[in-house]
Amino acid sequence: MMGKLKQIFDPTFFRFIIVGCINTLVGYGVMFGLYNLAGLHTWGEIGEWISSAANYIVGSVVSFFLNKHFTFRNQEKGAGVVLRFALNITVCWLLAYGLAQPIMEWVLAGMDLSPQWEGNLTLLAGSGLFVVLNYFGQRFFAFKTR
Repeated sequence: MMGKLKQIFDPTFFRFIIVGCINTLVGYGVMFGLYNLAGLHTWGEIGEWISSAANYIVGSVVSFFLNKHFTFRNQEKGAGVVLRFALNITVCWLLAYGLAQPIMEWVLAGMDLSPQWEGNLTLLAGSGLFVVLNYFGQRFFAFKTR
């Protein structure tokens, strides 16, 4: 059991966290900027989906290059690695936000928060779930040493 944990929490994990901090600053700026400043909070759940999608499109470009070269030190060239990365991001995003919306609706029920606050908390919860799913997807699928 300890051997498995050491395999997961190795230097790669900590490099992933550093890259994640950079992605978070960039992506959250896009997501919360669109949702709150550009007014997508007035669009309901579709505003959450659009804001989070913009976050992951912009963040994914940054993430691909930093994680490929710095985190996982992947030397693979060609479309295969790009397609695996894109598939991983898409699946993780759909799962994370598909689960976050009903879970947060249930968790926040009866709290009498504004729809904008509920949306912000849902985006935050989806982001957290995405990070966990994405780490394992990138490590063991997208950038797995072939």
